[in-house]
Amino acid sequence: MTKLEKIYEGKAKTLYTTEDPDLLIQYFKDDATALDGKKKGVIHEKGKINNRISSRLFRYLEKNGIKTHFVDMPDEREMVVKKMTIFPIEVVVRNIVAGSLAKRMGMEEGAPLKETILELYYKSDPLGDPMINESHVMAFGLAKKDELTQIENTALRINRILSKFFDERGIILVDFKLEFGLHKGEILLGDEITPDGCRLWDKETLEKMDKDRFRRDLGNVEEAYKMILQKVMEHGN
Repeated sequence: MTKLEKIYEGKAKTLYTTEDPDLLIQYFKDDATALDGKKKGVIHEKGKINNRISSRLFRYLEKNGIKTHFVDMPDEREMVVKKMTIFPIEVVVRNIVAGSLAKRMGMEEGAPLKETILELYYKSDPLGDPMINESHVMAFGLAKKDELTQIENTALRINRILSKFFDERGIILVDFKLEFGLHKGEILLGDEITPDGCRLWDKETLEKMDKDRFRRDLGNVEEAYKMILQKVMEHGN
């Protein structure tokens, strides 16, 4: 499959059309941004690592009944995906207090939650992806009510599947971001699932093994990403 026209370039990925109108190529870059784009840098080999991690997790989710946009990984930096109309909503699933939730609630990172929290954010880089709720989604027509219900229920299913997956590999899935879209009328999980959009802590040491190492200048960023790749690839494809 051949990359044709570039149709979108984001912080971490670029999308290209292909000879098949229903398929795109998602190219993973090494660029890294944080703090709403105020901090920029490069994480060596991040694109290759994230492509492999995300491909593995999409395959795993598909085997467990979650429909995704993933088709194939023909190249170390490229993923063939189904073309979708993306819902302008980011779904954040939180299992443990961390990041912006800790700041908002005035709590220490690592505090357990009595139940999983789902947060919705409006996808808009210029606005800094503000938090929204179901009323905003309905009022602004960002998704239909039944679509949002399906998205939220699927996000919780994904959380159960991946929490167990990571736990078996000695990793805590603290929180993570998901995006969904429509392909031929069907809601699919899209984007990526990588240390860029997940908080992943070592179960024994609670060491951060995700993009917080870049955000907070903790060092050993590449090593953390490689360790997650190694853990994710355990027990086959």
